[in-house]
Formats: sequence, structure tokens, C-alpha cells
Amino acid sequence: MRDATALHLYHRPRRAILNVVPYQPNQRVRLNLAGLTVNGVTFHAAVTDALGTIIKESSENPPAYLIELVFSFKGIKEIEVSGDRIRPA
Repeated sequence: MRDATALHLYHRPRRAILNVVPYQPNQRVRLNLAGLTVNGVTFHAAVTDALGTIIKESSENPPAYLIELVFSFKGIKEIEVSGDRIRPA
């Protein structure tokens, strides 16, 4: 008989890895830009739900994406954002 604790610990990391799916080009996403500074523009704490579209993945490790914003913020229309600040729209 298998030890249930050992089996549970084995499956937990595997499940976490399988749930990581990269975003695809043209996918609509929501962004948390709070605290970021890009080209001299600082996004304040209220900018936690900006809408954008994935252009491409710019880095695999750590994951980062080039995103076209739906609304320009002080002239910024495209921004590179780490994967932990992105969620599906």
C-alpha cells in the first residue's frame, strides 16, 4: 500500500506546472500596472485593471510579454509586462 502523504506531495508540484499556460498573441488581458515606471511615466496604485492585447512573448524565463494597451497612458501605447502582472480578460 502506498503512503498517501508521499503520493499527495508528488502530485502537487506536477499540477502546478501543468496549470502554467503562456498567453497567446492577440489574446485580450488585464494588467496590474501599479507601481511601474515606464519611459518616465509612473503608474499609480489605482492602475490595477488596465486592458491590453498580447503582441508577443518577450521573455520565457521569467515570462514577460509585449502588450498593446487599449487606452494610452501619457503617450505610452505599448508596454512590456512580467507574467505575474497579467491575467486573462
